[in-house]
Amino acid sequence: MRALVISGGGSKGAFAGGIAQYLLEEEKQSYDLFLGTSTGSLLISHLALGKLESIKKAFTQVNQSSIFSNNPFVIVNKNGIDRIKINHFNVLKNFIRGRKTFGESYNLRQLIEQQVTTEDFNSLKQSNKQIIVCVANLTGNSVEYKKLKECNYSDFIDWVWISCNYVPFMTLATKDDCEYADGGLGCIIPIEKAITLGATHVDAILLDTEFQQTHRSHSRNPFDVLSTVFNFISERIVVQNMHIGNLVAEDYKAKLRMFYTPKILTNNSLVFNKYQMKKWWKMGFEHAKYKSKKI
Repeated sequence: MRALVISGGGSKGAFAGGIAQYLLEEEKQSYDLFLGTSTGSLLISHLALGKLESIKKAFTQVNQSSIFSNNPFVIVNKNGIDRIKINHFNVLKNFIRGRKTFGESYNLRQLIEQQVTTEDFNSLKQSNKQIIVCVANLTGNSVEYKKLKECNYSDFIDWVWISCNYVPFMTLATKDDCEYADGGLGCIIPIEKAITLGATHVDAILLDTEFQQTHRSHSRNPFDVLSTVFNFISERIVVQNMHIGNLVAEDYKAKLRMFYTPKILTNNSLVFNKYQMKKWWKMGFEHAKYKSKKI
């Protein structure tokens, strides 16, 4: 049994899309399991259906308005570098409305529903492929894995959306009497889950560099501080996920092939620049080609 696992990473998901395109179209890989966290969950349904051009178009045409119904950020480009500042008006508006987060991401849910149709959902449900998304249950203090074949259409769209909700910048969703958020808060790359479900060959795409390359500049505002803290926590979770994943692969004698980003793509993965994401998609495809030939 073969599995494709894609990590979280916000806008960097475009890079993962390029890698997946190479694996499916050029290497002719066929996967039984598709597991995704956050941005990875946005990709896997289309990848399982072979709708590569459709998901590529979606990933390379989005912008901030495609994601946020209430955007808590102001993006300022200075010397070619995007920096995030607080949109004080939008944040205040959210708090006045009694919301629990700085911003809202209901536009993303609408976009997911447009991209994953009921026909797509039914085709996947009738296929022999398993589609699994990772979410964080904050009420239950646990990581949960939602299988498409155990959901109805509306619930599945909800779980994909919830898996992407990077709290506190995006919507904190309540479902089944529990508060849920981005799966990456607990598991950024679910390699262990793929193997325990029976995968003997795993291709895993991690939207980060293989070795630590970050030396962050000092924070300039509260959002910078939060971003730095969350990035630090995410990197610790990645280290843990990879350590456990490698141990489980050895224990189960599963073959694990890893794809990392060759360099730091961005320090602000909540900035959705369609021109940059087009470059990352192409970069991912070329990187997979290079690694494949090298192996």
